[in-house]
Amino acid sequence: MSRRVRAVEAEVERQGLRKSMAWLHTWCGLWFSWLLFAVFLTGTLAVFAEPITHWMTPEHHAEEEREAEEAARAPTSPAIPRGERLARAVAFMAEHHPTRDMWEIWPSDATGEGRLSAYWFDEKRLYVQAVLEPATGAEVPPPPREIPVRGTTGGQHFVEFHYNLHGGTLGLWVVAIAAMTMLVALVSGVITHRRIFKDFFTFRTGKGQRSWLDAHNAVAVLSLPFQFMIAYTGIVFTATNYLPAGVMAHYGASEPDRVRYIADLQSAQPHARTGTPMAVPNLEPFAARAEALMGQPVRAVVVDHPGDAGMRIGVYGWNDAKDLERRMSAASGMVEFLPSGEVLRVRHPGGAQDGGPSFLSEVMGNLHMAGMGGWVVKWFFFLCGLAGTAMMGTGAVLFMVKRRTRSLGEFGARTPQVYRAIEGLNIAAIAGLALACAAYLWANRLVPLSIEARAGWEIRVFFAVWMLSLVHALWRAPARAWVEQLGALAALCLLLPVLNLLATGDQVLAQLVRGDGESAGVELIALAFGALAACAACVCHRRCTSPSRGATRARRASVEEAA
Repeated sequence: MSRRVRAVEAEVERQGLRKSMAWLHTWCGLWFSWLLFAVFLTGTLAVFAEPITHWMTPEHHAEEEREAEEAARAPTSPAIPRGERLARAVAFMAEHHPTRDMWEIWPSDATGEGRLSAYWFDEKRLYVQAVLEPATGAEVPPPPREIPVRGTTGGQHFVEFHYNLHGGTLGLWVVAIAAMTMLVALVSGVITHRRIFKDFFTFRTGKGQRSWLDAHNAVAVLSLPFQFMIAYTGIVFTATNYLPAGVMAHYGASEPDRVRYIADLQSAQPHARTGTPMAVPNLEPFAARAEALMGQPVRAVVVDHPGDAGMRIGVYGWNDAKDLERRMSAASGMVEFLPSGEVLRVRHPGGAQDGGPSFLSEVMGNLHMAGMGGWVVKWFFFLCGLAGTAMMGTGAVLFMVKRRTRSLGEFGARTPQVYRAIEGLNIAAIAGLALACAAYLWANRLVPLSIEARAGWEIRVFFAVWMLSLVHALWRAPARAWVEQLGALAALCLLLPVLNLLATGDQVLAQLVRGDGESAGVELIALAFGALAACAACVCHRRCTSPSRGATRARRASVEEAA
């Protein structure tokens, strides 16, 4: 066989692989692009979940200002030694909650001052807190609320939707399958596009299908390493939740087997009460020794099985914010003791949370959730998340742009109806979801504070607006639906600061003056999204009102694609 024949055969085989990868990329991308767009958009917003929660709980701002003013006016008092604080908290717990399996005491803040707090689990296994007076150990009643605090899940709504669609274990499975499909689409996309890196530097405007392909390639290549990392880490650090077969094969499926697995994962042997009474010892020597061993100031002292000879005493350290930005793990220092003072284990700051496997899972989670690097990394994740969101959106739109001028007849006689359904799903998945996210913020200001289960109503507004956007997209002509939904999105985003001013009396300039960058950031980003949506709505409006120019561009794009 001649060299030329072998070269031709190799080229045919190579083109066959690329063609099959193109089919895989197209259909995996299409059927999962709507879900992945939702996961990426809400995950991008979840990067700033804490600032969003801060903005959605404006009553806390007044409380924080009042507490700061009271602290400034309060007369200075002599510092209470940590040992006395610990002893008073132990006395309080022994008197009021002697039978609890766990006592957790926070003796002070990182400076050695501040309030004294005690925590425990009640009969329903709910975490309960009591604030104590450091000088006497008496419980401090909570101050009366002058303004009812609105019930809201805040930015946590975006976090939960991002990883389980508010659907529990089933939702986690759905998102995991979508993430696996995303990896397939990424790999097949790289194989399919021969000139993917060259095309990254090429963007042709006004070319119809070619312009959408250039945009899709550009945002895909720009964030390609990020997309691989975010999909892989998302799968790995939650893997045992939806792929338990390996754990069950090795340990078994019963509850005791699961307890044994968790103990091995944490490198800690479970312990139980011995039945032999033993008073809780003086905790200050344990705290002082742990502080020296782990190299951190003491944050909390936890006593497991207090009043029993089988008790364990764990001392945990305070994490410094600057140190957290440099660590792969957010774990604080920890030293665990027996009541006799024997050291069972020592964990240094940033070390394995509870063993190697747990440490690996934590690192994967930290990578996925921008848990290191501070605000610089958060903004980097936010921008890359927007690029990934745009990649999903442009891919879904590209599918229909290509078929508006040339139907491929994939579904036989039903092809036009399927194309129309896909067009409507595109609109609802892209413009409709963004509209629902903006409506969620509006609901936070409009739903009455006194309504029962208020947080649930905010989430219901989110889903209701999203479902209405689908009905609207299937009812209206696609071109008009794009314009109307993008216009509504622009209005909600641009008017959000006005709504906040009318509802709370707060506004961006006042937020900036008092140093409330989180609230100001939420409203400024909303204004930026509103401006982008308004520009997109104007472009769509011009195109749908100029059918002749749109048809000319479509024919030109079809000719270029054929060439």
